[in-house]
Amino acid sequence: MSDRTVPVGALLRAAAPDRLPEVVADLLRRHFAAGHVEVLVTDLTLRRLAPLLASDRPDTSPGAMRCLGSQRVGTETDIGGRARLHLPLSCWGERLGVLQVDLEGRPEPEEAEQLRAVADELAVALRAADRLTDRYRRAQSQERLTMAAELQWDLLPGRSLGDERFQLAGQLEPAYDVRGDHYDWALNGDRLTLTVLNGAGEGLDAALLTVIAANAMRNARRRGADLVEQAELASDALHARYDGGLHAATLLMEIDLIGGWVDAVDAGSPHCLIGRGSEISQVRLEQQLPLGMFGEARYEIERFRLEPGDRMLVVSDGVHAATAGGTTTFGESALITALRRTRLQPPAEALGTVMRSLRDFHAGTEPEDDAVTVCLDWRR
Repeated sequence: MSDRTVPVGALLRAAAPDRLPEVVADLLRRHFAAGHVEVLVTDLTLRRLAPLLASDRPDTSPGAMRCLGSQRVGTETDIGGRARLHLPLSCWGERLGVLQVDLEGRPEPEEAEQLRAVADELAVALRAADRLTDRYRRAQSQERLTMAAELQWDLLPGRSLGDERFQLAGQLEPAYDVRGDHYDWALNGDRLTLTVLNGAGEGLDAALLTVIAANAMRNARRRGADLVEQAELASDALHARYDGGLHAATLLMEIDLIGGWVDAVDAGSPHCLIGRGSEISQVRLEQQLPLGMFGEARYEIERFRLEPGDRMLVVSDGVHAATAGGTTTFGESALITALRRTRLQPPAEALGTVMRSLRDFHAGTEPEDDAVTVCLDWRR
């Protein structure tokens, strides 16, 4: 048994960043007598899992997808008593994928706990290695990204985040051709900063605009600036570059994870909805000037409050203002219905439900705009 208490973290830190799956597979075979081992990572759409070891085909098996959705260990046993385990690969609330392990039989509780610890260590290592090798990004991308999409995905803070106080997730669509839409977040103590941006323009121009805006706000935030200073610095940076010709509609929020108070600057078009029990309502904020529209623009903070158990959904105009050949928008009709269907789902799955409803709304037609969706559950 002591042989199985190998310091997995130390082995992974000593490995080359592109060889983490092989290191874990070798460890599982030597110390747990594992047979088949596979490391599966989520693709950009979160609808498929891409293998890193044995196959080049996406994995959509029910067991692996159930594990990804539930974030619980799943065990399947065949007629001969052999077991296949699916273990979630998650780090700081972000769902990275699934570790698949075949054993001669169902593991004892202590062995199952050790395997879960291996998966946890692998998840942290994969998250850290992501910037040091292209291997995992290549597996995640089932199609070639446009240059604009490459910029946007590289700029993101992650796909989800959470702890005992909150759970947060975000998604970009179309995944391989997103342009100016973006989200950003940062957790500092009991304060969670969240921004959703919709950069004007098309293609690479829209993405570059968003890159400037997002980094200007990060620059201000990292030196301790409040939301007003973040908005004003980003607005000045965009106006200096584009002279008002291009701008970024943005919703900036800072959430007090203790009391539920939300400070907000509404600089454009993203909409914020709150699900509270069976009721869903839009947060009505005073819409101020988009970032970069005018020089030396000034902004004001508004405040509203979350209650424990609330779900907050923030969507860009590619969601709430989407049309599909008629006069009714997705935000006026199907968005509330889709949000109601998510009440028993965690945020990462809830986003999938909303985005599937948006694709159904378009009924096979090409959307005119890209879209960003962010979902926050506040637990307190």
